[in-house]
Amino acid sequence: MNAENEVFDVQPEPAPAAPVAPPQGPPPQLSQKDERFWAMLAHLSVLLNLVTGFLGVGVALLIHLIYRDRSRYVAYQSLQALIFQLIFWAGGGVLIGLLWGLVGLLSEILIGILLIPAALLGTVVLALFPVIAVIYGVIGAVKCNQGTDFRYWLVSDWALQLLD
Repeated sequence: MNAENEVFDVQPEPAPAAPVAPPQGPPPQLSQKDERFWAMLAHLSVLLNLVTGFLGVGVALLIHLIYRDRSRYVAYQSLQALIFQLIFWAGGGVLIGLLWGLVGLLSEILIGILLIPAALLGTVVLALFPVIAVIYGVIGAVKCNQGTDFRYWLVSDWALQLLD
């Protein structure tokens, strides 16, 4: 045989076996201290909305998605915080927009001009929604840090049904 044929006659070495991953069990449960911390953080995420306008919702959602299988308590508290922030931050802004849109449309037939004082009052009331959300979120964070089960008004039962 010549040298050229010898190069092609070499048998490739077998590939090393891929490492076998250990079997995945359920994720480890959180300690009570960690549960209180993450639940508190989910409620405090409302403070991010003061700076960014929307990131608090994302943080509450992220906490819920990461810890929903590891702690029912954190899953419930973060889901409540998420729903409450969506209602009070996004809902308040949408209602203010709809209110002024209606006034604008009705201004063409003069009724809208008469509704401007009512729209101003409605804007002031709806602008309080974020303030209420921040105060309520901080109260929820303090309660969770103390190990108390905190429930948002009107949201807690809805969040509980979504978990089941």
